[in-house]
Amino acid sequence: MVSLKVPELVPSPAEDAEQLRKAFQGWGTNEALIISILAHRNAAQRKIIRETYAQTYGEDLLKDLDKELSSDFERAVLLWVLDPAERDAFLANEATKRLTSNNWIVMEIACTRSSHDLFVVRQAYHARFKRSLEEDVAYHTSGDFRKLLVPLVTSFRYEGDEVNMTLAKSEAKILHEKISNKAYNDEEIIRILTTRSKSQINATLNHYNNAFGNAINKDLKTDPEDEYLKLLRATIKCLTCPEKYFEKVLRLAINKLGTDEWALTRVVTTRAEVDMQRIKEEYHRRNSVPLERAIDSDTSGDYEKMLLALIGHGDA
Repeated sequence: MVSLKVPELVPSPAEDAEQLRKAFQGWGTNEALIISILAHRNAAQRKIIRETYAQTYGEDLLKDLDKELSSDFERAVLLWVLDPAERDAFLANEATKRLTSNNWIVMEIACTRSSHDLFVVRQAYHARFKRSLEEDVAYHTSGDFRKLLVPLVTSFRYEGDEVNMTLAKSEAKILHEKISNKAYNDEEIIRILTTRSKSQINATLNHYNNAFGNAINKDLKTDPEDEYLKLLRATIKCLTCPEKYFEKVLRLAINKLGTDEWALTRVVTTRAEVDMQRIKEEYHRRNSVPLERAIDSDTSGDYEKMLLALIGHGDA
């Protein structure tokens, strides 16, 4: 006799909203209840919970969470509850206000989201900040960083698999010539990286590797301390193998003297519903330690519980 697996019933948004309201009442906040609900709902479900909560109680769920929670746990919960486009708009805006290393966050959003998702992020940015993402990126950057980042955030790449091999060969040659001449900020390099589809870029870089004997990022490592070259290499990694890029961000965040909780929280909340399984596999392969164990030994309390729940979010 075949036993059929009964699908787990998810409570209704009204029940979830009611339970969250209860979690905020009485002596102290029931953090475990908050995690048990929010960490196990997808983006569409979380959106309906927020709407239901507002309709039922006349309050903004995000504001109530903000009042009740604190520190890294609060940031993880708030980022997770935001709609993905709102979250990216918030992170990009925050990045433009901080120091130059946060150019990476803008690049990360521009290169690892689909064309449609990036377009929706730009719309969400308009709605929330009454300015465009590109004008803020342009205003807060300069020189080579501005030259690369503004076209990246305004890009609307073709998303299909079709590849033009003749073009891949000719553009691999252009890239090699410019890099050989150390013209790293050349408009042709920027044009290729900011306009071509990810499939086309992969084909071009594969040809580059085969024709010239080196991976492009190896040739871009002439000055390992040059911040623009670091950003350019990270851009290429994000466009071609995002799980390797995110594995490195996590590794650096966890292995730092004093964990970089902002980077850890950002990657977990933005990738949990996208490619976390691939990132976990890459992390294990690269570090010989499961990501769960690394997070477990480096964080604690409700923050740790929230992160662990999220990195298991996409698992069957």
